[in-house]
Amino acid sequence: MRVRFAKKEHEGVNYSDLTLGNVYRVLGIVVDSLRIISDEGRPYLYPQELFVVVDPTEPEDWITSYGSEQERYSYPRELDATGFFEDYFDDRPEAVAVFRGYAARIFRT
Repeated sequence: MRVRFAKKEHEGVNYSDLTLGNVYRVLGIVVDSLRIISDEGRPYLYPQELFVVVDPTEPEDWITSYGSEQERYSYPRELDATGFFEDYFDDRPEAVAVFRGYAARIFRT
């Protein structure tokens, strides 16, 4: 899935870590947010309202689950563990290594 960054600000927050007009690969979906690698190389969540979908094709390896209120969670198997991104941002070596391996694989294609 690929999206174009179309709106720099949302609900008073300025998203200066993305470039207006750039197309980004979506790494996952968490409720109404998209996980995207920022221009600084960090996999942050961003409101989907900031983007226009340019390719809606979702990777076949995504695992999708729904919460009690039908909120959607979709990630590839490697990144789908509960607390994975908390571990990544806490610089836990295992999570950092898994993410780097995943990113290297998807950006080769």
